[in-house]
Amino acid sequence: MTTCDAIDQRSGRAVRLTCADDRIQSIEPLAGAPAGLPVLLPPLVDIQVNGFAGVDFQNDRVTGADLERAATGLAAAGCSRFLLTLITDRWDRMLARLTHYRALRTASPRLTRRIAGWHMEGPFMSATPGFHGAHPPEFMVAPTPARLRELKAVTADDPVLVTLAPEWPEAPAAIHCARELGFHVWLGHTDATPAQLAAAVAAGAEGFTHLGNGCPPTWDRHDNIAFRVLDEPGLRASLIADRIHVSPMLFRLFHRALDASRICYTTDAMSAAGAGPGIFPLAGMQVEVGADGIVRQPGKVNYAGSSLTPLEGVRRAAEMLKKSPKDVWHFFSTQPAQFAGLPPSLVAGAPADFCLLHETAAGSRVEIHFAGEPVREVVWTK
Repeated sequence: MTTCDAIDQRSGRAVRLTCADDRIQSIEPLAGAPAGLPVLLPPLVDIQVNGFAGVDFQNDRVTGADLERAATGLAAAGCSRFLLTLITDRWDRMLARLTHYRALRTASPRLTRRIAGWHMEGPFMSATPGFHGAHPPEFMVAPTPARLRELKAVTADDPVLVTLAPEWPEAPAAIHCARELGFHVWLGHTDATPAQLAAAVAAGAEGFTHLGNGCPPTWDRHDNIAFRVLDEPGLRASLIADRIHVSPMLFRLFHRALDASRICYTTDAMSAAGAGPGIFPLAGMQVEVGADGIVRQPGKVNYAGSSLTPLEGVRRAAEMLKKSPKDVWHFFSTQPAQFAGLPPSLVAGAPADFCLLHETAAGSRVEIHFAGEPVREVVWTK
C-alpha cells in the first residue's frame, strides 16, 4: 500500500491518496497539511488517436506487441486511456480492422485498461476537396442505420464515437439510430449548412471533431464551417492543442466563443507522435513530419494528423492561453472522458493512475504515476 499527499485540484483541499493492488483505495481529507504540496491531477484522456510511437493503427499487420508499444508511449505522455481511431477506408475493411483490434485488446490486460473504446472517423464524411483532408474520398459512403448496426455487432457495449458529415441526406436518421445504439456522434470533415447542423443536433449529434480542421486552408471570411459551428449552441468541440492545427490566436478565440464546458483537447496523433521527424505510414500513405512537427502528405499543404503527445498538448495549451497547466488540465482529462462516456478517474476503486504537478517560479514538474508507480517526470521551464 502506498500513500501520496497532495492538493486535490477539484476541491483545492489537501488530501491523502491511498493506493493498493493497482487501485485507488481512498482519497481522504488531510488535516494539518504541510506547505508546498503538489497538485493531484487525473490522468489524461485522448479521444482521437490514429497511431503512436511508430505504430499506425490503420495497418492490418499491427500486432498486440505493437499496440502495447503505442499504449506505453501514450502512458509516458500522461495518457491513461484513449479511443483508438480508425480513419476512412472501405467499410468492410474498417470493420475487419476493428474486429482484429478488439481481439488484441481482449487478450491483453494492459490494452484492456488503456484502450477505452473506438473512434470511427469516417467513412461517413464529406468527399469534397478540402473537407476530406487526408481521408481518401473514394471510400466515403452515406451513414445508414444498417451500417451503424453492423458497427454495433462488432463493438458490442464498448464506448464508440462516430464522426460524420451531416450533409448526407441519410444523416439525421443515422444519427438518431446511432444514439439509440449507445454511440456518441460528432460532426466533422463537413461543409454543412446551419440548417444541416441544427438538424444533426436535433437528431442527437453532440460535438464537432477537431474544430478548425478538416476544411480548406482558406475560408470565406463571411461564412465558413467554423463560424457555423460556433453559432450552433448545441455542439461541443475538440481542439488540437499543438499551435499548428489551430493558431494561438484562433485557439484563444475559440475559448472565448465557446463555454468552457463544451471544449476538450485531442492530439489527433498518428504514428509519428512521440517518434520525432521522418517519414511515417498513415493508412497506406507515406506522410512526412518536419522538424517543426507538422505532418503533411509530401507535396501537399493540408495537414495529415499530428505528431503531438497529450502532455505536450497541455503545455502548449497553457502557453497559448497564458494560464497554469493545472487550469487547462481538465480539457485533456475529465472533459474528454465525460464526452466519451468513460468512467471517472480519481475515485475509490478506479485504477491508480494519476499525475502530480509541482509549480515553482522557475517552471513546472509533472510526475506521471500509473498503477500506483512512478512512470516518468517531465520538467517545463518558463
